[in-house]
Amino acid sequence: HVQLVESGGGSVQAGGSLRLSCAASGITFGSYSMGWFRQAPGKQREGVAAISSGGSTSYPDSVQGRFTISKDNAKNTLYLQMNSLKPEDTAMYYCAAKFGWFLLLRPGDYNVWGQGTQVTVS
Repeated sequence: HVQLVESGGGSVQAGGSLRLSCAASGITFGSYSMGWFRQAPGKQREGVAAISSGGSTSYPDSVQGRFTISKDNAKNTLYLQMNSLKPEDTAMYYCAAKFGWFLLLRPGDYNVWGQGTQVTVS
């Protein structure tokens, strides 16, 4: 049974930091490429970070230099370090997985999703 479980969300003031985690089970974690996505009310889901199975990373301009994606294959866990948070970063954040080597920021390219964790920046 494949499962992704996000944690680490919460409320923070603008300029603050949060670290999200995504614990994976039921997959060979090291063989999967992973991504972090967010969706604000009334908006489409968007990619904010991607990491390939080999560890390469990709970010959109909106978070480049502020967000860092990483993973620990031994712990089957994906992370998103978010610094210099802005009110516009407020959203539900999701992790997702796709088997193979990819660097993808489009939600439609992923087929395994977590339930999300809320991030609120005021």
